[in-house]
Amino acid sequence: MTQGAGQGPDVWHGGATTHGAGSARPLSSPAPDSPVPPQAAEPAARAPEGGRPAPAGPTTRSDPRTAATPRPAEPRGTAEPQGPAEVRQPADPRAGAATAPTAPPEPSTTAPSTTAPSTAAVGTAAVGGTEARGAAEEGGRPEESGMPQEYTPTARDLPVVGAAEAVDTGPEPTMVDVPAPASSENEGEGPLYVVGDVHGYLEELRAALRQFGIIDTDNRWIAGNARLWFLGDFTDRGPDGIGVIDLVMQLSAEAAAAGGYCKALMGNHELLLLGAKRFGDTPVNSGAGTASFQAAWLLNGGQRTDMERLADHHVQWISRLDAMALADNHLLVHSDASGYLDHGATIEDVNDAITEALQRNDAEETWDLFRKFTKRFAFREETAGPAAVRELLDTFGGTRIVHGHSPIPYLLGEVDSEDGESAPAVTGPHVYADGLAIAMDGGVTMGAKLLIAQLPLVR
Repeated sequence: MTQGAGQGPDVWHGGATTHGAGSARPLSSPAPDSPVPPQAAEPAARAPEGGRPAPAGPTTRSDPRTAATPRPAEPRGTAEPQGPAEVRQPADPRAGAATAPTAPPEPSTTAPSTTAPSTAAVGTAAVGGTEARGAAEEGGRPEESGMPQEYTPTARDLPVVGAAEAVDTGPEPTMVDVPAPASSENEGEGPLYVVGDVHGYLEELRAALRQFGIIDTDNRWIAGNARLWFLGDFTDRGPDGIGVIDLVMQLSAEAAAAGGYCKALMGNHELLLLGAKRFGDTPVNSGAGTASFQAAWLLNGGQRTDMERLADHHVQWISRLDAMALADNHLLVHSDASGYLDHGATIEDVNDAITEALQRNDAEETWDLFRKFTKRFAFREETAGPAAVRELLDTFGGTRIVHGHSPIPYLLGEVDSEDGESAPAVTGPHVYADGLAIAMDGGVTMGAKLLIAQLPLVR
């Protein structure tokens, strides 16, 4: 699957690999470090869920609607967030006192869906805010805590998954990135999938996930113990970046409840969105004069509707996303760049360093991170490219690097920039750099393809 510069991509799609002759012109000179115009480099915002665990709110220890003698037994499980679930009356009034309360599922981080949730018990991630505890914090009864019987703990104004009929099979709903116990049907790890840059194209993402059997027609996780990684760049250029983030957060909770996982890495556009939200028009030194996150965000496809809908829990999720991860000997990153080496000698060190930098909330430091994430083409040159990949693999582990960021038509020289409105057809990932690198940005923003692939690629 080795691919030299200027050759057609050796690609994977739908379980088969195709070998194209390619139409790219030879690429002999290194590409510029960043595609961002000198007026304002392309900023990105840092996110939380995905690679590193999303910050969980305080764990609810018991449902404040705890039954007391002779109150009915407390129902367990999950229900739709429209209201409190129906409570069954036990035949023996003493049964209520004998039944231990069951902790409710964690509060949801996503807006209530207009489609009916699946019948499986599914938790939703709590990604931000303080959770009201009431009697649940004390383990007391509603009448002891002064809480009404229909009281449900909430995280700020986020929707809450209520109680439902008791379910004796399957794992209890869990927080994002807290693995649920695998059932007998989901022993071991499931297949590994990666998703390239989405850039706000929510409908295209849903269609691709359905094609791979990862979600159903109601956009709910049906992939059991499968593992799904997003390589970053959820927003900008496309129409619904916040909708994309909401879907990823929802699938993270549903996958965890099913014994799998759905995680995400930070891309340069996450840093861009985060910087525009936090710092706006604050001047920063771009290296080519004075710039601002707000100007750079708009210049690089920022959507005002995304900014209007960007809530605190989205910002918290973004700011804690990991920068890199290792899965089945594949080193997963967003950018085809070597700047990750500047932040540590291990994956954990790099992720911690970037998270801590964003927590300092400094405009210049965030801009510097953004600039590093916008660099590209480090693996493309015939000699220097494979050497750059090997340095990353030798440092962080893995046998192949998988990245997004640079659209495959741009990487191959078939278009002059990533802002082109049309591009040659892309059928699957591009394998290059002596077979050590896999490019996953199919160029959805230029009318090409939103890519999902199962790893390892099959020849």
